[in-house]
Amino acid sequence: MLMKPRRHRPGKGQQKEALMVTRRAFALLRALIVAPAFVSLWMYFVPKWIAGSHAFANPRPIGWIVVAIGAAIGLPCVWQFAWRGLGTPAPFDPPRRLVVSGPYRWVRNPMYIGMGIALIGEGIVFPNLTTTMLAMVGILFVAITLFVMGYEEPTLRRNFGADYENYCRAVHRWLPRLRPFDNHPALP
Repeated sequence: MLMKPRRHRPGKGQQKEALMVTRRAFALLRALIVAPAFVSLWMYFVPKWIAGSHAFANPRPIGWIVVAIGAAIGLPCVWQFAWRGLGTPAPFDPPRRLVVSGPYRWVRNPMYIGMGIALIGEGIVFPNLTTTMLAMVGILFVAITLFVMGYEEPTLRRNFGADYENYCRAVHRWLPRLRPFDNHPALP
């Protein structure tokens, strides 16, 4: 008598893990759309609109080091938002989980800090943009601080409650910690 082979059905743990991988992949895809759009807006279109057709003339390559430092801070933030938080940097598609890993262990708003550093670097690269970029960073700092305090922080408090409150007590908004925040300290 021939027996039919049994079909292997994944267990609940495997199904849950597969679903998480799918969610993370979809969040990364969304982040790969949102982040370049945001960066190109602030690093290309706005400066060109403000400074005109000569905005990107006479480049000084040394500034690319500063841009790279800003990117090295900002890109891991986008990754953390997508991989850990299952969201993007966009307010219309925020992380579904509180992100306190990666650069967020040192400061609460590293993505904004990285973007500011990159914009300053762009001002160094392109001399026709230096004044424009410094002014833009100053204006953006005030605007972003108001946005963070008026929208982001209250929304995060509502969504994540005590976990976010504890994080705020331990990690500053703009000044990095000397030692990284440990969300799970060792028990005595």
